[in-house]
Amino acid sequence: MSDGATRIAAAFSDSGRRAALMPYLMAGFPDIDTSVRIATAYADAGADLLELGVPFSDPLADGPVIHAAATRALESGATVHSVLEAGTRIAEQIPVVLMVYVNPILARGPERFAAELAQRGISGLIVPDLPLEESEPILAACDAHGVALVPLVAPTTPDDRMATIGRTARGFVYTVSVTGTTGERTSNQSDPATLLARVKDHSTVPVALGFGISNGAQAKAAADAGADGVIVGSRLVRAVAEAVDQGADPASAAGSVVAELADALVR
Repeated sequence: MSDGATRIAAAFSDSGRRAALMPYLMAGFPDIDTSVRIATAYADAGADLLELGVPFSDPLADGPVIHAAATRALESGATVHSVLEAGTRIAEQIPVVLMVYVNPILARGPERFAAELAQRGISGLIVPDLPLEESEPILAACDAHGVALVPLVAPTTPDDRMATIGRTARGFVYTVSVTGTTGERTSNQSDPATLLARVKDHSTVPVALGFGISNGAQAKAAADAGADGVIVGSRLVRAVAEAVDQGADPASAAGSVVAELADALVR
């Protein structure tokens, strides 16, 4: 098991909750230093690991809340380099899984990109627009440098494809609870238990559920359905945006949401 995968596995197994809690953070929103403070608030409020988003101009998997935050982060001067610098600081407090679209990886080259993540202590990598058929060079580079390449599956993923994905999964499997983009929803996917059971049948690593989870009740429902981890994004990005617009402290606002989610997952 790679160093990154080991740290991720420990975060899942040592959470002490019904499921590990993995909040999302848009790096550079509203600025780099504040996003590091928000990450600290996440860790202090009970997060077990953190998904660190790299702002991108055309984020095909992200809904309007995260897309707007990415735009504001880019306008404030966030770059891949500054995000990785922030990731270094955050990884000293909590395991970090970087979420980035494939273009910035290809621009640097998979080998250089994976090496840089490893040097900065970043444990894992999520690439939502990376097709399985084109993943081998990035997977090989990540394996060589001890970075866990985390795959995604969806309700529409066929069993044979899910089995192939499961064989190459590192760290955990990011299970998308609904079709469509990220965003808050009034309810979870109609049958998350069946979806999670399918994923677990094809994988030996933990299975985390994301997309559409925005409050403690939904987080608890995900754990009840069998999720080993719960990923929350848009609700937290919205809390940061509202705090910024109101002149309040975004770290405090987002930390309060994480604390609610963590409390809901207590055994």
